Amino acid sequence: MKVLKFGGTSVGKPDRMHQVASIITNDDSKKIVVLSALSGTTNSLVQIGEFLSRKMLKEAESTIDDLYKHYLDFCPSLVEKKEYRNKVRSIIDEHFTFIRSLLNRSFSGVYNRELLAQGELMSTKMFHQYLQEIGVNSTLLPALEFMAINQNDEPDMDYIKSHLKDLLDNTEEADIYITQGYICQNALNEIDNLKRGGSDYTATLIGAAIDAEVVQIWTDIDGMHNNDPRIVDKTYPIAELSFNEASELAYFGAKILHPSSILPVLQYNVPVQLKNTMEPDAHGTLISSEEKTKQVKAIAAKDGITAIKIKSTRMLLAYGFLTKVFEIFEKYRTPIDMITTSEVAVSLTIDNDEYLKEIVEELKIFGQVTIDKKQTIVCIVGNQIAEKKGLVRKIFDALEHIPIRMISYGGSKYNVSVLIDTNYKKEALQVLNKGLFDL
Repeated sequence: MKVLKFGGTSVGKPDRMHQVASIITNDDSKKIVVLSALSGTTNSLVQIGEFLSRKMLKEAESTIDDLYKHYLDFCPSLVEKKEYRNKVRSIIDEHFTFIRSLLNRSFSGVYNRELLAQGELMSTKMFHQYLQEIGVNSTLLPALEFMAINQNDEPDMDYIKSHLKDLLDNTEEADIYITQGYICQNALNEIDNLKRGGSDYTATLIGAAIDAEVVQIWTDIDGMHNNDPRIVDKTYPIAELSFNEASELAYFGAKILHPSSILPVLQYNVPVQLKNTMEPDAHGTLISSEEKTKQVKAIAAKDGITAIKIKSTRMLLAYGFLTKVFEIFEKYRTPIDMITTSEVAVSLTIDNDEYLKEIVEELKIFGQVTIDKKQTIVCIVGNQIAEKKGLVRKIFDALEHIPIRMISYGGSKYNVSVLIDTNYKKEALQVLNKGLFDL
């Protein structure tokens, strides 16, 4: 069985949904299809939730009305027959009745999570009706009956595997099973969401749970590119990546796939294909356990980085100093991306500054603390590139006019990373593209 995930842009218009139907019915294999909400829906629902939490009821109601109209306009172009138009209209009315009911309730976090789930619930039900109209043997698999997170907000894999198997065993057999991305139940049996990775995470968790033949992630770009196509003119899709290479790229800024989404398929060795809904015949990118050529595959950039430097002569040869520093970050559940040390200083980076003030206050015990915000990590990724002769020289030659704040080399055989001021990001990606790929 295959797992196919389609994002918001892939189902954002009626003709796009029709295209999705064409893609999932192009062969006889059984499939679980994971859908996101229609593009723009989740943003509108977030805005509605913000208005409700601030008791701005008129603004919330106006936003609900606009979103409702968008769905009503969507319906006639999705299905043709009156019977199915009535069914789709009934689905829309049912969910917007719930959304409007929140105007008269004491809004809370529980209601907000239920609100955010409405987009996926509507898109899957509407798509199912279209498949029924064109005669495709399909059925709905409610994600809330098998997708779950534990008390640490991490996927409960044992629960997912057992409940999904039971659901498939007790559901009428179909060629296409449709389910919701992003949404789940939490440890309190409340509606919640996967947060990191969203619908991609749903797809790879399902793929791992059923030992799928392949997980296909369909977006509006033809695979993972060797550089950021929004910034660099000459880029190209990478035909093949290993799980390790893809993990590095995803973690360090490649937007097409969230790093959390790699973990389940890596653990269960399920290949992933990144495909383009608008160009379904394009090869895209295949991610698997295969590690082939030892070469630079791609460059990615991660913004929003804060660099922290702790300088103190007291740390000279001090036993346990780094342990004490790391304990502060652990206390505030703040991951560290890069780290460099000298005899009297340690520099590190974080991408979440929610507790920066508290962290800095505790670090001051050890010495002088310096903060640099608006930094970017540029990551050069490939199989065993840290062992490739001459690579560092090429990187520094390309970046000769750009100040480098930190460099991470040898920590992983799959990447070399440099920290620069975000103002230099565009130039850095362009000169590295030329210096490493001659493009």
